[in-house]
Amino acid sequence: MRSSNPVFSRRGFSRDNGYAGFNTAPQAGYAQGNPYAQNPYANNPYAQQDLQQGAPPQAPATTGRMTMDDVITRSATTLGTVAVGAVLAWTLLPISTTSYGLAVGSAIIAFVLAMIQSFKRTPVPALILGYAAFEGVFLGVISEMYNSQWSGAPFQAVLGTMAVSAATLLVYRAGWIRVTARYARIGMAIAIAFVLVMAVNLLLVAFGVAENGGLRSFGPLGAIVGIIAILLGAFFLTLDFKQIEDGIAYGAPKNEAWLAAFGLTMTLVWIYIEMLRLVAIFSSND
Repeated sequence: MRSSNPVFSRRGFSRDNGYAGFNTAPQAGYAQGNPYAQNPYANNPYAQQDLQQGAPPQAPATTGRMTMDDVITRSATTLGTVAVGAVLAWTLLPISTTSYGLAVGSAIIAFVLAMIQSFKRTPVPALILGYAAFEGVFLGVISEMYNSQWSGAPFQAVLGTMAVSAATLLVYRAGWIRVTARYARIGMAIAIAFVLVMAVNLLLVAFGVAENGGLRSFGPLGAIVGIIAILLGAFFLTLDFKQIEDGIAYGAPKNEAWLAAFGLTMTLVWIYIEMLRLVAIFSSND
């Protein structure tokens, strides 16, 4: 099993080596029919190396393996690039048809760069930072647009994104959510269904079948859909947290901290955009 997030195509750490981003340790009722149940590290080259040396899986910084400090540093760099791009776009691009066109173009470029990285065998920092920069430009323009109609909406969306992220991390660290293969399958099925429904809704709106945005309207139905989208973002965060935790425990290479930063950034962008819409909906109904 592997972790993922809203683009549905990001691979787990060390794809060609077999590491999948989820702890395969046996659980109650899981041993039957599972070839790895008796040896949870059988499909992990880094864990095998540790076991051969008679030590439990670990990731000391001196061996060139990924550590939490690496993940934090790369994530701060990537999210910082998004923030700089957003601030520059907000400051330098006035609200106009041209800026909207630049926002759409930036979003397309960011998507293409994300897809290229998703199919790369190793993380490419230039691609990840390029994605972050163009995504930042897109977020800066739409944030300014929302702020012009609902003053303070972007700031509230940032606070909301931070609150969702902190709450998800707290729940995950407390063990209230266990990220298992079954949990991931069910969540991914719901997420894929959600995206497909949104795609159909977009087509219906484009052809005039659904009015006022359909399921994405600025009414009660749109608020419900927005809340579901934010909950899905929290779900993806739990997958990212589990992938990072297992990557460190099983000794993923140090440079793959960029993959962790890449995944976290995409998930947080997802949550922020949905939070921005939700804030606007509630502000419109005041």
